[in-house]
Amino acid sequence: MLSVTRLLCDMRTPGDDLRYGEKKVDNPNPAPVHQRPIVVWNVTRSCNLHCAHCYASSHDEVYPGELTTEQAHVVIDDLADYGIPVLLFSGGEPLRRHDLPELVRHAADRGLRPTLSSNGTLMTPEMARVLADAGMVRAGISLDGLEKTNDKFRGSKGAFNAALEGIRNATDVGMRVSLRFTMTKQNVDDLPGLFDLAEEEAIPRVCVYHLAYAGRGEKLLSFDLDSERRREAVEFVFRRTLQSQKSGHNLEVLTVDNHSDGPALLMWSRDNAPDRVPDIERLLKRNGGNSAGKGIASIDNLGNVHPDQFWWSRNLGNVLEQPFSKIWSDENNEFLQQLRDRKQFLPQRCKNCAWLSSCNGNLRVRGESATGAPFGMDPACYLTDAEIADTVAV
Repeated sequence: MLSVTRLLCDMRTPGDDLRYGEKKVDNPNPAPVHQRPIVVWNVTRSCNLHCAHCYASSHDEVYPGELTTEQAHVVIDDLADYGIPVLLFSGGEPLRRHDLPELVRHAADRGLRPTLSSNGTLMTPEMARVLADAGMVRAGISLDGLEKTNDKFRGSKGAFNAALEGIRNATDVGMRVSLRFTMTKQNVDDLPGLFDLAEEEAIPRVCVYHLAYAGRGEKLLSFDLDSERRREAVEFVFRRTLQSQKSGHNLEVLTVDNHSDGPALLMWSRDNAPDRVPDIERLLKRNGGNSAGKGIASIDNLGNVHPDQFWWSRNLGNVLEQPFSKIWSDENNEFLQQLRDRKQFLPQRCKNCAWLSSCNGNLRVRGESATGAPFGMDPACYLTDAEIADTVAV
């Protein structure tokens, strides 16, 4: 995640400690980042929608072999003992799990930060209250366009209005809600309208995702933005972030799953916010770019552990056979060690890139989906040859 708000506007928000090692504004010795991973746990694969870009390829059906409540408690205990900073409950649609509130409560009781990734359509007032009482304080709810676009994208008429009601219900019980949006050719023109919606509904956070080629998303590779349109969209996000600050709406804005955005922001800032350049340089270097296999991990509905939430084709172990903490700290796992020190394995264009230390080779699952090789070139890199040779890059 790239915190556009933090880098461009110097507005500090929840999560900056994980991205940039800044636990306190006045902390002279920032904490290191990526010491323990954020864990995305797909607690079920079942889902009531059929989204075109679903990386879990979920359907509205029961998936045999999903962890029991008792097994899930054991996993949570191990994650807490291991010291992970955040546990993100995802799916499928996590609200399809009848015991989700119990799992959230156990995670909160063990000192974890439970958060939610949901399509929002099942977030009734009653469910929102139950989750909030259990300890859920943050929820990311996805809208992939305005009403017509979203409902087509998600395969369900009425999904937009149901998700919007879910956002309102979560907000009413005190959850900090993020509006999540994944850009494609089919919906990118709705991006300004979604920013308007966030401001109108007082949704505090907007996360703009780049498409990951995984699950059903692999079929959408041809629907992804080309470099020129992607750059236009990203620079719109930069401008709109500044406008939101100036207007007093103070949206927290992030872009996700494309680490070219960091260099793009720095280069854009040289002309549009030159006073921010030194701070952006410092924070990009501290973050280090993509952290699959180090700063983020995934546990799927069957207990398999993956390097990130999209990379289900790469299995590192299973929590029913070995604790997550042991799997993640296994120094004999060759692929995991390669990911953590990947620069020698990346394509030559990445090795030659002046921004490598702040990108780290971008999203690896996208590179593998496009080339067949885990360290193949990520086709969503939109930096030009001249930009990767930038002599003053970080």
